Amino acid sequence: MDRPRLSDSPVLSSFTSLVRRHRRRAKPLMWAAAGLLLAGSGWVLVTGLYARSELLAAQEDLETLRNTMTVSRSPVSTARDATTRGSRTEAAARSAAAHADRAHRLTTGPAWSVTAYLPTLGEPLKTVRGTAKAVDRLTGEVLPSVVRSAGDLTDEAGAGDGHLNLSELRRAAETLEQASRQVAAARTETLELPRRTWLPAVDRARTQLLEKLDRMAPTVEDAATGARLLPAMLGEHGPRRYFLVFQNPAEARGTGGMPGAHAMLTADKGTLTLTDFGHDAEMMTARPKVDLGDEFTAMYKRSDSVNTWPNSNMSPHFPYAARIWSAAWLDKSGERVDGVVSLDPSALARLLAASGPALTSDGTVVAADNVVDLSERTNYMTYRDPHERKAFLLNVARAAAGRLLAAAEDPQQRPALLLGLYEVLSKGQMNVWSAHRNEQRELAPRPVGGSLPHSPTPYAGLVVNNAAGTKLDYYLDRTLDWHPGRCTAAGREVTVKAVLANRAPSSGLPTYVTERMDKPPYATHEGDNRLLVSYYATVGADLIKATVDGRKALMSPGIERGHPVYTFDIEVPAGGSRTVMLHLLEPPADDAPTVLHQRLPRPLRATAHPPPDCHGD
Repeated sequence: MDRPRLSDSPVLSSFTSLVRRHRRRAKPLMWAAAGLLLAGSGWVLVTGLYARSELLAAQEDLETLRNTMTVSRSPVSTARDATTRGSRTEAAARSAAAHADRAHRLTTGPAWSVTAYLPTLGEPLKTVRGTAKAVDRLTGEVLPSVVRSAGDLTDEAGAGDGHLNLSELRRAAETLEQASRQVAAARTETLELPRRTWLPAVDRARTQLLEKLDRMAPTVEDAATGARLLPAMLGEHGPRRYFLVFQNPAEARGTGGMPGAHAMLTADKGTLTLTDFGHDAEMMTARPKVDLGDEFTAMYKRSDSVNTWPNSNMSPHFPYAARIWSAAWLDKSGERVDGVVSLDPSALARLLAASGPALTSDGTVVAADNVVDLSERTNYMTYRDPHERKAFLLNVARAAAGRLLAAAEDPQQRPALLLGLYEVLSKGQMNVWSAHRNEQRELAPRPVGGSLPHSPTPYAGLVVNNAAGTKLDYYLDRTLDWHPGRCTAAGREVTVKAVLANRAPSSGLPTYVTERMDKPPYATHEGDNRLLVSYYATVGADLIKATVDGRKALMSPGIERGHPVYTFDIEVPAGGSRTVMLHLLEPPADDAPTVLHQRLPRPLRATAHPPPDCHGD
């Protein structure tokens, strides 16, 4: 008797038939799903290309916007120029907002919502979508309010009767602070987007946006801080008095150059006046009563920075110099000041580009294109007598300051001057210290504060102090190369290379420029210079090895605001150069360092290579 087969079972037969029927029905469904997936992918691809095009157009508009909001370096901008620039600024802002809005709308919808969250495959789409959202926020919310506030401020600045409208400035603070928060939020959201995907072009777009946000965030924050602090600092509630110091970078000091001419700046309800002009020799006898702590004393005791006026700003930390200068003025005059302001010829050049040239009492033209050379080179060639030279430099400072104050009182010139002033402050070309603690707390961490940061983030600071008493630093070239190495259990290996080149001619310079005040025990030639070269490393760094021109070198170690400092006493011959190499072990970090740019006549050429990822090492 045959055994029944399983396939003959009526139950199984019914089940099999059901499966076959569903399989026949499932095929169209599978093809439909595949079709939808392909259609969705095609839609994402097409809209992604359009979105990329819109984002590129928005970036071009943003660059146009940045250029139109920057004052030209030509002489005074006319009212018509300001109106034209304002129209171009508003047009660029509207165009950028329209492009960004279209990019944002193109990257929303069901297809993008699903595809952007697919593992791995969707990461670049998520980045494109997030980038479009961030740019849309910037152009749709942040920029209009910033442009509107800037327009209101400059329009109001041009409508006054000799003083700044402090109430309008205070009203702008709330708008700018809100814009600052929005920029910070956009930066945080962009940081959270995938850093590395399978599509390099998208990764580059994210990096470029982050670079823009990294520049924009502190700029808007600084503007908000300025709008909040300036009314009180400019005498809204009563007169303010500031000790103004003009630095001369032809003889290098930590904050830029040796303190030279000085004056008293008074601010009363937005009106500025300058009085009590004097030169450096008048401050030589001052004996400031100020305690800057044990670290400062250990670093600068040998040079007696507190009591020796020419050495009072050897530290790159501007608040130290400001406290010494304010205490020196108190000792000399008996007057306490509300703060200290410092600027150099390069800052004057930028401001004179907005105000127009000045004229000294002897008929010398002081303009944007000659004030640096006039202050740091030409005056030494023209005036061999030191007293005549000091009188001339004081005359230059008085003429330039007078021209700037006249421009500040002119409704037509004031808007351009204010924008020039903002540029100088934001770049740290002018430093400000306030004797009022709440104000100083906000000024200190910003470029205008000129502070050496007290934080563990990577840092690279090359600081030069002239040790010869010459005026040869006008001819000094500096390069700095920060190169991170591998990560070890003890930290990251870092190699620093600093090259100092003395481009001074070996003959033809005035004796006052080349004369050595240090009286070295070795033979020197005309144009040779001697420098104290200090490297400020990351907090927590250790020095493994240091050489000068390949040979082991003596150096003086120190600590300033937590930073290890290594100082070399180096003779740099005319026409020659010296190379300092430091091998360091720094705390592990994935960020490039903040580089200190000491303001000398020739700018520092610095390269900071991106560090390799320490994670997993």
